Amino acid sequence: MDLALLSALNRHRAAREAVALVTDLASAAARLVTPEGLAGDPAAEALAEAFRTGKSMKSMAGDRETFIDVHVPPVRLIVIGAVHISQALAEMARLVELDCTLIDPREAFATPERFPNVRLIAEWPDVALPPLKPDRYTAFVALTHDPKIDDPALTVALRAGCFYIGALGSRKTHAKRLERLAAAGFSERDLARIHAPIGLDIGAVSPAEIAVSILAEIIGTQRQRRRS
Repeated sequence: MDLALLSALNRHRAAREAVALVTDLASAAARLVTPEGLAGDPAAEALAEAFRTGKSMKSMAGDRETFIDVHVPPVRLIVIGAVHISQALAEMARLVELDCTLIDPREAFATPERFPNVRLIAEWPDVALPPLKPDRYTAFVALTHDPKIDDPALTVALRAGCFYIGALGSRKTHAKRLERLAAAGFSERDLARIHAPIGLDIGAVSPAEIAVSILAEIIGTQRQRRRS
């Protein structure tokens, strides 16, 4: 592979940006394509499918056979709040290969004993989140029920374009949350992206059941996004 092309590919991957290396199998000519650059590409239909599924494939572009080597960033999960639901959610996320990071400034709760094998950051969200660079391949969950912690975190998640944003709380609690976020400058369209009450409506009661409903909603949103 051309070194300049390889360098560009690695830059996209390091920045957690979806990118595909399209190689003409007859001439070995190669090019990089991003989801934003599909329009007008001769392999646009196949590229859209590759980005949707995250799977590399052969395709025909006119009379040319190409190979599409697609690179889609792995989905990661950021959880705000070291609560009982988070304990179950972190373990379930590991089972479905979601990289989970948990943030809570309350050091008495965010401990390795309560959250083994989980990356813990005992900082306020406005300090902890910027270095993590949440993006559209990030699922974001706010569970503290404390506006001082959840609201700044939700602000970052909304601005980052996370593909899933969920927040714990009743409809009444969420209505007040929306008022605060609207006062901070977010539009109705922005706020409609927040899943609240969080999780699928399966009648969940226990922390583990609520965690199941949250993870199911994350997976459903992820798959629907890829189908769109």
